[in-house]
Amino acid sequence: MTRNDALLALHTHWLAPEDAQALQQQLTETLPWSIHRIRLFGRWVDSPRLSCWIGDPQAVYRYSGQTFAPHPWTQALAALRDRLREELGVPFNSVLANLYRDGRDAMGWHSDDEPELGTEPVIASLSLGAARRFVLRRRDDHAVKQTLVLEPGSLLVMRGACQRDWQHALPRTARPVGPRLNLTFRHLQPLRR
Repeated sequence: MTRNDALLALHTHWLAPEDAQALQQQLTETLPWSIHRIRLFGRWVDSPRLSCWIGDPQAVYRYSGQTFAPHPWTQALAALRDRLREELGVPFNSVLANLYRDGRDAMGWHSDDEPELGTEPVIASLSLGAARRFVLRRRDDHAVKQTLVLEPGSLLVMRGACQRDWQHALPRTARPVGPRLNLTFRHLQPLRR
């Protein structure tokens, strides 16, 4: 998708199926997962997924009224970061891991537009586990939408004005679906005091 200066690229089979499956199992079993509290319509609620923030020590992240200090890089995640740095030319210094346990776990409409991401962040999103529907809509015209199915091992790269002009979501689904693990690599600028 290209509209104005928003760029979206989907690389299917970025990871081989057996590598994606092994990585999903390893990360599911070893990352220090937690349920983040988020501010939604003026009240605090549990987020509908498990999460873990990982990165360089200075990659502190503010999201939904909370500040997250990163867990250290694991060997597997550092290897992915290095491959992405090489292929995309972006100095990624952090990754948000989200574990969607079943179809009830979801992510609502949002843009990754926090100030520490900069004005035109590059987000590299690696999908592991069950295929899920990923939807996008224009911020200025919600009738303009696009739907992708993110298969295991696929890499979705959002660049340019994607976060400024578009929102994205991972909707709930009533159909039976297994766990999905998503890794969104980012480059954070230091937080201003």
